Amino acid sequence: MSTRTYSVPEISCGHCKSAIEGEVGALAEVATVTVDIEAKTVTVEGDASDATIHAAIEEAGYDVATV
Repeated sequence: MSTRTYSVPEISCGHCKSAIEGEVGALAEVATVTVDIEAKTVTVEGDASDATIHAAIEEAGYDVATV
């Protein structure tokens, strides 16, 4: 199990947090998901692939920043 953090610049409020946590948290391979509104990051612990996590964040309506 790994922990990864993704930058999502569009995060600005509690609705953003709820939407992302709902989509990513629904993935079977995700143990925990934490959205930090101030830092505009999503931290995921689990075995889901980056592509799967990116797709879930996009399904919630947000884009993951490329580094």
